[in-house]
Amino acid sequence: MSFVDLVMACLGAIIGSGWLFGVLYAANAAGPAAIVSSLIGGIAVIFIALVYAELSGMLPEAGGIARYPEFTHGPLVGFVGSWGAFLAYASVPAIEAEAVVQYAEHYIPKLTGNTALDFVIEAVLLIIFFAINVYGVKAFAKVNTVITFLKFVAPTLTVIAFLFAVGHWSNYTATSTGGFMPEGSAGILGAVATSGIVFSYLGFRQAVELAGESRNPQRDVPRAIITAVLLAVALYTLLQVVFIAAIPHSALAKGWAGLSLTSPFAQVASIIGLGWLAAILYADAVLSPSGTGLIYLGSTGRVVLGSARNRYLGQLFRRISDAGVPLYAMIATLVASIIFLLPFPTWQSLVGVISSATVFTYMMGPVSLGVLRKHYAEAHRPYRLPAASVLSPIAFVVGTLIIYWTGWATDWKLAVGLLGGVVVYLIASSAGQGVKKIDGAAIRHGAWVIVYIVAMLAMAYFGAHRFGAPFDHGKGLIHYPLDLVVDIVLALVFYYWAVASGRPSTDTEEAIQRAAELRRQTAAGGSAAMSG
Repeated sequence: MSFVDLVMACLGAIIGSGWLFGVLYAANAAGPAAIVSSLIGGIAVIFIALVYAELSGMLPEAGGIARYPEFTHGPLVGFVGSWGAFLAYASVPAIEAEAVVQYAEHYIPKLTGNTALDFVIEAVLLIIFFAINVYGVKAFAKVNTVITFLKFVAPTLTVIAFLFAVGHWSNYTATSTGGFMPEGSAGILGAVATSGIVFSYLGFRQAVELAGESRNPQRDVPRAIITAVLLAVALYTLLQVVFIAAIPHSALAKGWAGLSLTSPFAQVASIIGLGWLAAILYADAVLSPSGTGLIYLGSTGRVVLGSARNRYLGQLFRRISDAGVPLYAMIATLVASIIFLLPFPTWQSLVGVISSATVFTYMMGPVSLGVLRKHYAEAHRPYRLPAASVLSPIAFVVGTLIIYWTGWATDWKLAVGLLGGVVVYLIASSAGQGVKKIDGAAIRHGAWVIVYIVAMLAMAYFGAHRFGAPFDHGKGLIHYPLDLVVDIVLALVFYYWAVASGRPSTDTEEAIQRAAELRRQTAAGGSAAMSG
């Protein structure tokens, strides 16, 4: 995969159902101040993305998000990270299939309310995503690059067309709907986590997962991550700006929280006289989520592969097909994605869980970077994060805040999923099922992550009422904004505990040697091409 393929993989994951639905749910939560939520979400993700730009350049490993915690902290933290990544990744193809069907109701009204038929169509879509991925990496890359280019055109065209057509700029200050911040600063922060903003931006991880299949990963992966995130922040913020200004005053009789649309941009385009754009948007609403589902199904298979290489799974999941893909890992991904369709039948019901699980997984990155800087300071890094001693803990704090903003109703499900997975793994490990054992050293290096999960669950339960839709799930024993201060302090304590718990490992040294060999091969190939 080339640099362009990697950028398109990131953008293809970012520009999915998030832009089609996220603007509405962000406006519900924060009103016109949703544009601030969009910027905050983008800045937060940039901190995390820069950490992974260094990690993926230094150690370009397929399924890297599952591999880095194992390198620095051993099997307990490694398993928790990879299990969280699997839960987050495998659910995304499901949410994208749901988005396709929700917009397709415009063409096929019989889909409305027909849960059984919806499920069948969504499952068929997942099987199609699986088939394209299994055919081979090159086919996946080329199909995705074309689809992503078309996907990028639709939201860009929407921004331009809305700028010339909208006329309700007074929506930003109208007192009848609560002014610029109808839900206050807490509404702004809550929208970052629960409306799909973070869910969309986190698509940058595709370049990390596909690093092992990149043509020049140490050069191209960091550049692809940074490029994709900056483009996404600009695009999503502009989309939110024009959406707010396009809503007719009559639609806001119940305020921003009462605004209800099944196909936000397409319906608004019809209302303001852009019927031609509405037709394009309804078509893109099938294309955009499909492209994202295609990408995530592929990257989830690499997470399963990374877990198998860590020996959290059996040898079967390490097998690579003749087409160069982890076939059995992909089958496991397909089955899990179909299962996710069952308990979460709508887009909005799933997006908060995905966002929280994904951010939790990504917070392993800043910790791993701190450990690798400590024990392997001289290792080659094509991209070196400036001021890492400051930016890395900031990235961890940002992730902790996003999990807290998601709210109790979502966080308890995440905690149960993570801790339940740990219990199953401990049982399998002690039973001698061919998986890596959890010994005393693993517990010593990994105890922090279990305590962290419990502490974040306690914060969500005892924290302010203001977070988690509809902002009423905390017990309110720690009032806003003091709760944010407490959360930040806890995050810093856990970050430095986690870095202190890290250790050098033979796995890390072997990965560094593989990266060095890859550099030599790439340099030799470039020299041969120049000679030719």
